[in-house]
Amino acid sequence: MAGEESTNGVVPAPEEETAAESPGVDATYGYYDDPYAYPDSTPESTPESTPAVTAVAEAPPAAPPATASSGGGSTKPPEPPAGEDGDEEDGMLRMSFLEHLQELRTRLLLMLAGIGVAFVLSLTFANQLWLIVSAPAVDALTQLGFKEPQLTQITPMETFNIVWVKLPILTATFLASPWILYQVWAFIAPGLYRKERRWAAPFVIVSAGLFILGGLFAYYVAFRFGLVFLLGIGRDINIRPMVSVTEYFDLFVNVVLGVGLVFELPVLVFFLTLLRIVNPRFLVRNSRYAILVIVLLAAIITPTPDVVNLMMFVTPMCLLFYCGVFASYLLVLHREDRRFPWRKLFYVVLALLAVLAGLVWLAVTRYGYRLVLEWPFLIR
Repeated sequence: MAGEESTNGVVPAPEEETAAESPGVDATYGYYDDPYAYPDSTPESTPESTPAVTAVAEAPPAAPPATASSGGGSTKPPEPPAGEDGDEEDGMLRMSFLEHLQELRTRLLLMLAGIGVAFVLSLTFANQLWLIVSAPAVDALTQLGFKEPQLTQITPMETFNIVWVKLPILTATFLASPWILYQVWAFIAPGLYRKERRWAAPFVIVSAGLFILGGLFAYYVAFRFGLVFLLGIGRDINIRPMVSVTEYFDLFVNVVLGVGLVFELPVLVFFLTLLRIVNPRFLVRNSRYAILVIVLLAAIITPTPDVVNLMMFVTPMCLLFYCGVFASYLLVLHREDRRFPWRKLFYVVLALLAVLAGLVWLAVTRYGYRLVLEWPFLIR
């Protein structure tokens, strides 16, 4: 009888029993939802007695995206959206070491080409340029009381080498300085962020302007005072100066180029801040060491050993250093999306100019000084 009941009675199918009793199977929806139901099983060791479960498991419904608290390690979490940093890094150019060398070679050739064009242009004005260069020596000898203020040619090739070769090269270097600085920036810019590349035009203009301003400062102020001191040392001890063209031009180049490069100090400070090597707080905290280095450089560049000419170099160099610190501070404020109080600075500068103008007016009206168009601009 028992056999007949099992044969004729309504008994659930073995597959349905397995599907209902198996762990990890949802009896309502009929799909396999627990990947850890058989932790020790493999695809080969999965029970074959549950074909319904296997059939349903092959096409599971879409599961919700995994979160940080879900335990399933097989589901990959969604990637975070790329922010500004990712976009900035995508804009950076990535090159190999050999590609960097090739780019450096290209930029150097372009620099030389620019200098070559400026050199050809300078050759057409070689004689006029030499009259300008020799003017400080002529003025110094005139102030010292010499009747024939002229330079001396010692060797036959001396004038040709100086006037027609070296002087045009020096002039071409100044004329091509914007092009040279642009090539330097073009070599460095691919390694900067996209926002930082917008500094290309200000970098070229300010760098070239400071370089030319340094040369003008050396020509009109530092070099002239140095020559008067150097050429007048032996005047009272029966020594007549005889300055050769080569010696004079070498001293002229050393002073003018040296001061021109020193005037690039604000650009150097700003560039180091741009590369995140230094910051304004570090620069201010170590300013005493910077001033010491400036004094040492001025002692090397200054053509005279007296303190007056030394301070004529040190004072503008220290001012340029703090201008670079100020530019570095502005860059940090820009990165942090903060603003500088320009209105307050304008009022402070206006007050200082008013005080300076008052002092000049007092010196002219009360103490008999007068203004002139050359250094020191206020004489008695």
